Amino acid sequence: MVLIGLLALALNLRTALAGYPPLIDAVRADLGLSAGAAGFVQTGAVLMMAAGSLAGPAVARRGGPERALVAAVALVALGSLVRGVPTVVPLVAGSLLAGFGIGVAGVLLTGVVKHHLPDRAGAVTGAYVVAMMIPATVASAVAVPLAVAVGGWSLALAVWAVPAVLALAAWVPVARRTGRPAPTERAGLPWRDRLARLAAAHQSAASLLVYGWMTWLAPYLTSRGWSPRDAGVVLGVWAAAQVPGALVIPALAEHSGRWRFWSVVALVSTAVGTLGLLLAPLPPVLGPWLWATLVGIGSGAGFPLGLAVVAWRTPDAAASAATSGMALGIGYTTAGVGPFAMGVLIDLTAGYAAAIGVLVVAVAVQAVAIIRIGDAERAC
Repeated sequence: MVLIGLLALALNLRTALAGYPPLIDAVRADLGLSAGAAGFVQTGAVLMMAAGSLAGPAVARRGGPERALVAAVALVALGSLVRGVPTVVPLVAGSLLAGFGIGVAGVLLTGVVKHHLPDRAGAVTGAYVVAMMIPATVASAVAVPLAVAVGGWSLALAVWAVPAVLALAAWVPVARRTGRPAPTERAGLPWRDRLARLAAAHQSAASLLVYGWMTWLAPYLTSRGWSPRDAGVVLGVWAAAQVPGALVIPALAEHSGRWRFWSVVALVSTAVGTLGLLLAPLPPVLGPWLWATLVGIGSGAGFPLGLAVVAWRTPDAAASAATSGMALGIGYTTAGVGPFAMGVLIDLTAGYAAAIGVLVVAVAVQAVAIIRIGDAERAC
């Protein structure tokens, strides 16, 4: 029941945000928003994910992570419903509510895995990250036809409250069976803890690589002469390649006990793909397909590997939630600010080399974090 509930919850941790970007043109036309204002709605939601990640451990201490997950996913459902009103204030407010709920829930899932399924943390983490990825891809793909079918962009955004309510129905029985946690002396996020700082560096780099390429891969290929349609297909290949990376590599790391080795394998895949896109974006025959696939596999594995090592290396569920909260909070902040900074560099340099250079730096930061985290014995 715990595993089914976790996967049902994870289905909702990206869809509310992934369904918005394809509808931006319709939102702008209907509400008269500038491109910057329409884009800031999404940036604000990602930054609220960061705030929710940082607040998640404190929320969990009040009633336990299982019960706190109910409140977090209820916020996702409420935020989606609020966005069903086709005006600016509900759009912004609903996006911020959904983002905060997603951030809280993402942190609490790590602690729940640590408490209920510690011996399968790598496989379960990979599974729920994939459960986040696939519905998000579907939400992006069906956003426009869904808006046509239901009669407008606002109702298309409100539809994503339905799977959130269904997930609550699956999780509430688990939460009811779980007693309240014993009082704990943990007062805040572990800013002085070495593992927490390294996990934050790892997740910041991993998040920047995902959100940076998600934002700028298609425009970069368009600037190199590809049609928007073909560039979008390459982006789809990149997104699809994340799924096997997230499912297979964390499970191999768990089975072998060699987290650092498999993290390096994933990072090398990301690095080769990133450098390939920068230095040889259109090689004969293969085009950018190979590079996009390598980046997808590596970046798809990087995020769950970072969460899994937190579950393995922390002594209990509370410590796991606090460490992952700090890591994800900083990581989502980077994910919110990083693509914007890349856009500024693109404007300033009239090209993409400097912006992709930011992603090369992210690879280096992740490498340092992997080496320093190492393969110490698991706390569990």
